[in-house]
Amino acid sequence: MPIPIVNSIATWVLKKRFHQIELFLKYPNEVQEELLFGLLEKARNTEIGNEFDFASISSYNEFKDRLPISTYEDNHARISRSREGENNIFWPTPIKWFAKSSGTTSGKSKFIPVSIESLEDCHYAASKDLLCMYLNNNPSSQLFVGKSLRLGGSKELYKNNNTAFGDLSAILIDNMPFWAEFSSTPSSEISLMADWETKMQAIVNETLNENVTSLAGVPSWMLVLLNEVLNTTGQDNLFDIWPNLEVYFHGGVSFDPYLEQYKKILPRDDFKYYEIYNASEGFFALQDTNESNELMLMLDYGIFYEFIPMDSYGTLDQKVIPLGGVEVGKNYAIIITTNAGLWRYKIGDTIRFTNTSPHRIKVTGRTKHHINVFGEELIIENAEEALKKVAHATNAEIVDYTAAPIFMKDRDKGAHEWLIEFKRPPQDKEQFAKLFDAALQGVNSDYEAKRNNNTTLNPPTIHFGRKRVFYDWLKENNKLGGQHKVPRLANTRDFLEELLKLNG
Repeated sequence: MPIPIVNSIATWVLKKRFHQIELFLKYPNEVQEELLFGLLEKARNTEIGNEFDFASISSYNEFKDRLPISTYEDNHARISRSREGENNIFWPTPIKWFAKSSGTTSGKSKFIPVSIESLEDCHYAASKDLLCMYLNNNPSSQLFVGKSLRLGGSKELYKNNNTAFGDLSAILIDNMPFWAEFSSTPSSEISLMADWETKMQAIVNETLNENVTSLAGVPSWMLVLLNEVLNTTGQDNLFDIWPNLEVYFHGGVSFDPYLEQYKKILPRDDFKYYEIYNASEGFFALQDTNESNELMLMLDYGIFYEFIPMDSYGTLDQKVIPLGGVEVGKNYAIIITTNAGLWRYKIGDTIRFTNTSPHRIKVTGRTKHHINVFGEELIIENAEEALKKVAHATNAEIVDYTAAPIFMKDRDKGAHEWLIEFKRPPQDKEQFAKLFDAALQGVNSDYEAKRNNNTTLNPPTIHFGRKRVFYDWLKENNKLGGQHKVPRLANTRDFLEELLKLNG
């Protein structure tokens, strides 16, 4: 099909969709409240609907007062029964799929329910919106001349029941409409291979001779794959292999630590990067304009949002507010109620609103992935902003990092201890450490106060990681590929100690 026709169709679809988007942009709180009562009505006769008498809930405050905030552990028993094939527990339609969460804070896997409604009205709807918005912003795009190189996870069947589990990306690939297979590479058979290293070589072999026009996947693992493509071909950049490559759709982890490495293997100024914010629990936000570093929160994907200000998170004064109560610049933990039967569920992510008209956000980290042993409240956003600045100043390239506290002992003050793996290390390690400490103080006033005259914190200790130390740690813990991530920051030393031991 000629590309102008494809783009015209996409633009027509987008114009129809824009009417719906304009509705939630103009009336965000009303759209969210209507969505909430639609979810309550649909699930009123489920086990959980009867337990909390959904039928009698007539206001948000009643919903908020009646249903507690929940975690995966709170839902584990019900989810286990659902995985065994029992229906109508927390959602009325049968749940056939469960997204296996990669989980970095625990060795235990989580199995997040994925309903047909969440597949169609959330994940697939978001993918269509993303493509349509991209084509609308780039009318001369040749996206559909070639194929999208997708990098997903693996799929496994669960016991002998009619339910199955796997990485979310694998579930989406496995349930895609048949026509989508023709516009994607590699084949579903290769995409769903369980062994990461075998799959990576198979993807390289299959995609080298394809006309790849877009990339889609988690930045850390996509970078490993793309470097393998370059190693196999002996080329210096990807345009020598795929000359029509024009955009990378990425999500799952912050892109900041990887941007410079991508620019080196994708050296065209007109190459586009489009970010998405999705998780096993749902698709939440997407980049809707070129060159943006903010994401638009999508309010009609079957997800009702609530937020906990991080300055009260986990305290006796903890507050929970709906979308109408959020403020620009504040850090919030996200609570979701979804069309897959998660009710007031704490997903563990933190975001910051950059705008409330429309609601635009930046992902700032995880509720469990920060260091706050000494009141410094260091979050991933701080760490990556400081690392990016210092890497640029010292002409260094960072592959991965993790950090943990050095606890106070006797009269010794505390500190932070970092393990950083470099693709190109700085020439002066001491200078890097001093600049990094100063950069952290520049982006976090609490850290700065604790570092002032070494009041509470001593300067950070920085170890330079050997090549592939993080890759080897992930492999040792059976976490290669898919949506698995390196734990960035922690209030305990468990991850760091394992990595330091492996580092030698």
